[in-house]
Amino acid sequence: MGQSLPPSGPDDDHIQPVDLKAALEERYLAYALSTIMHRALPDVRDGLKPVHRRIVYAMSEMGLRSNTAFRKCAKIVGEVMGNFHPHGDQSIYDALVRLAQDFSVRYPLVDGQGNFGNIDGDSPAAMRYTESKMTPVAELLLGGIDEDAVDFRETYDESNSEPVVLPGAFPNLLANGSSGIAVGMATSIPPHNVHELCDAATLLIKKPDASIEEIVDKVPGPDFPTGGVIIDGRASIIEAYATGRGGFRVRARWSVEDLGRGAWQIVVTEIPYQVQKSRLIEKVAELLIARKLPLLEDIRDESAEDVRVVLVPKSRSVDPTIMMESLFRLTELESRFPLNMNVLSMGRIPKVMSIRDVLLEWLQHRREVLQRRSRFRLAAIEKRLEILGGYLIAYLNLDEVIRIIREEDEAKPALMAAFSLTDLQAESILNMRLRSLRKLEEFEIRTEFDNLSKEKAGIEALLDSPEKQWKTVSDEIADVRKRFSKATDLGRRRTDFADAPQADVEAIQQAMIEKEPITVVISQKGWIRALKGHIADTSTLQFKEGDGPKLAFPAMTTDRLLIMTTGGKAFTLGADKLPGGRGHGEPLRIIVDMDTDQDVLAAFVHDPTRKRLIASTGGYGFIVSETELVANTRKGRQVMNVTLPEEVKLLVPVKGDHVAVVGENRKMVVFPLAQVPEMGRGKGVRLQRYKDGGVSDIRCFAIDEGLTWADSAGRSFAKSREELVEWLGDRAEAGRLVPKGFPRSGKFTG
Repeated sequence: MGQSLPPSGPDDDHIQPVDLKAALEERYLAYALSTIMHRALPDVRDGLKPVHRRIVYAMSEMGLRSNTAFRKCAKIVGEVMGNFHPHGDQSIYDALVRLAQDFSVRYPLVDGQGNFGNIDGDSPAAMRYTESKMTPVAELLLGGIDEDAVDFRETYDESNSEPVVLPGAFPNLLANGSSGIAVGMATSIPPHNVHELCDAATLLIKKPDASIEEIVDKVPGPDFPTGGVIIDGRASIIEAYATGRGGFRVRARWSVEDLGRGAWQIVVTEIPYQVQKSRLIEKVAELLIARKLPLLEDIRDESAEDVRVVLVPKSRSVDPTIMMESLFRLTELESRFPLNMNVLSMGRIPKVMSIRDVLLEWLQHRREVLQRRSRFRLAAIEKRLEILGGYLIAYLNLDEVIRIIREEDEAKPALMAAFSLTDLQAESILNMRLRSLRKLEEFEIRTEFDNLSKEKAGIEALLDSPEKQWKTVSDEIADVRKRFSKATDLGRRRTDFADAPQADVEAIQQAMIEKEPITVVISQKGWIRALKGHIADTSTLQFKEGDGPKLAFPAMTTDRLLIMTTGGKAFTLGADKLPGGRGHGEPLRIIVDMDTDQDVLAAFVHDPTRKRLIASTGGYGFIVSETELVANTRKGRQVMNVTLPEEVKLLVPVKGDHVAVVGENRKMVVFPLAQVPEMGRGKGVRLQRYKDGGVSDIRCFAIDEGLTWADSAGRSFAKSREELVEWLGDRAEAGRLVPKGFPRSGKFTG
């Protein structure tokens, strides 16, 4: 097949072949960089993404200060879109709305009037209905914007200019947090308390190499606008802040409300950050209908302005902590907020930074803003001093100045020549008003000249001394700390810290399962199912063709089942997770990773207080606690080490003080139970010695009560201690032939 060529036409001269791979790479890289730099990642210096920066700057240009009147959001969005941000009006409005939501932003930058949405996730009103203006926080971010504090760049249509970054007198990145998804990278920063951030920044001014531990002493963790309780340990918080990556587990704040006469209910007053209350309640209601929350009776939303979600328990006897722990596990009443401090360092380089690096870069920016504002003020003072110097010369030679202005055709050059004035001084004199010629004016000019000279000396001293610059930055931070201190309503810490209560894991798991009776049935070919209720007669059960019953026993849905295989592996299953009893069930090999050459040896309800004696066909065995048989994964736990053709043959309950072992050679030995070691895993020790064959059956019993067995006809036999003397011995002996009346099957149960 020949090479595919574009169709020929009149413009063939302008067709240029381009390598598709190179073209795609170039375009995708341009898109990725645009997303990273101009959309998704915040600048470490002012903590803002471009859209937020443009909204705040546009409001500043419109004069919407915190002490002025509100303006329609549609007007603000139009200004932002037309002048700075050539994107959809809805995306700009969504960003503006978020800056005004006190449940989304810890320190709102926009003061909104009207419906700006709520914690239930309801949408805000359209922009033509809502109004807004800046908050004092936004004004702090802009402080010095018109004093050459930051660089400006041309807007998208080159008709205007916009700031590259805001002066940022407020530690906005950490105070309000940020989240965004770029290309190949994301950012997620939780909000923090400004009082604490200012303390940490002051510490870093005095001690730039302060450790993360010292910073965490000042900033113990995030401070979410919706409150809640952080249950992470200090060590994991330090680790997250040191690496810039990690997460925080936040739980709802709850309390028990006494209803009298022993009745109570739980009231949730704060929910985790960025969790929609209505969705949370829906999820709990769904779990209630699905019977996944057996301890909970009902959930009600009694919220008005504040959050108030009522949880009603099934009964008075329910433990509130266990009920809440089960809810924390299944619902968003506990959620994890990720930390990924991926920000634009120096406004150019995306990288993950530690909390120390973020604060240090913000401080460096504040120092640079101070220097630039000081130089701007210095230039303004020098210009004013030059003008005042000209005024003073004019006052000293007033008559001559008036004569030159009246008589000379070109007064400006004549003035400059006569009194050695600069161009600016001569222009200023010519622009003086006649009313300025009164005698008092000269005194005022001298006073202003002296004051400005003094201020100039102070600024020059500041610019020459890094110590004075850091002292000024520290004073500015102290002012912010005072304005947003924990004593104020906005500044008080909302999120607390606590350790998760040490509740019984078993009890919590049971609290999440409806307790119902079942009958567990396992077939000979390893199919398992759970029938509802306790069924005494299982003989009528149906099985697949060629299959039949192997095990059947009663259990509860809250039980854990232990399954032992002939290969020495133990598996654990939740009784509530078993397939229903309508069909033939499911093969165990699908549910757990059971080897094809192994069969089910035993299955029973787990009892942590019980012990079992495990034995292999070759007559080796040991005692194992049932807690050692519990496996938390599909792979199970290897308990007894056996190699084919050896298999695990018996798993009998441990009771009494002696063990009776019967071999396939019909020889029996009885020895003290104390001679069998208790182990978690291994091959075990020899229980009885054989020339050929292996073990047939084992029974643990109390020697004082005697050894009992039943024959195939159901008759019971018993041998007292005295009658067992000839079989009594030590572990690993061959034993003697079984007593008369012992079943032919070689089993104690006939």
